[in-house]
Amino acid sequence: MTDQGFATVGDGCRIAWRIDGPEGAPVLLLSNSLGTTMDMWLPQLPALSERFRVLRYDQRGHGASDAPAGAYSLDRLGRDVVELLDALELDKVDFCGLSLGGMTGQWLGVHAPERFDRIVLANTAAYMGPPSGWQGRIGVVLDKGMSAIASAVLDRWFTPEFLAGSPEAVASVGAFITATSAVGYAGCCAAIRDMDMRPVIGLIRNPVLVIIGGRDPATPPAQGQDIVDAIAGAKGVTFDAAHLSNVEQPEKFAAALMDFLG
Repeated sequence: MTDQGFATVGDGCRIAWRIDGPEGAPVLLLSNSLGTTMDMWLPQLPALSERFRVLRYDQRGHGASDAPAGAYSLDRLGRDVVELLDALELDKVDFCGLSLGGMTGQWLGVHAPERFDRIVLANTAAYMGPPSGWQGRIGVVLDKGMSAIASAVLDRWFTPEFLAGSPEAVASVGAFITATSAVGYAGCCAAIRDMDMRPVIGLIRNPVLVIIGGRDPATPPAQGQDIVDAIAGAKGVTFDAAHLSNVEQPEKFAAALMDFLG
């Protein structure tokens, strides 16, 4: 296992990354959600790292990556990934991203398809309006800090049964949220605020799996199905879960991922 970072070409932002798994295995790149870190994938790591060289990174503004002030764009988040692959001299990898990571994956499928084999888009959407809602959230976190939204976010990310029955897992995710830089979180909120992939995701020609949370209020099932319908040949699978389906249904998530990736 290797923990490192690199500075992006565009603006010198340090992006933290880590690799686990056997040398020579096919590389699987995992992209985290808004308000978490690369450690959100720990429930899947033991299973995935037996078959894959698992490359995780912290989206800019999160975890050990830098959090530049100002609004980010989905284009910038996507180019961070391309530059990471360039820095590691990786020509083509498989990809899985959840929520914001899935939005990044949509951008990559449109703008850098040659760098990816199969793409998994989990608990995500091609558009998450209205922009005013995201602008309001930006104002709250910059004014009051991440703790002001943590409880409400957890209530949307997990089903009531999971919140009541898995306090340690919920607390771990809550710690991700409160430790996230408010400046970095706001920057990524701006990327979601300004994103609308609906006109272009039909251009994606990579094999795509869309993982949907059947009880996800953040990116509802209909939004996941819209992605399935828009991308030729895309497949969809629905879990009994809310937004962080990889945490709520860890075994099913890993099994679906490995089955699709082959």
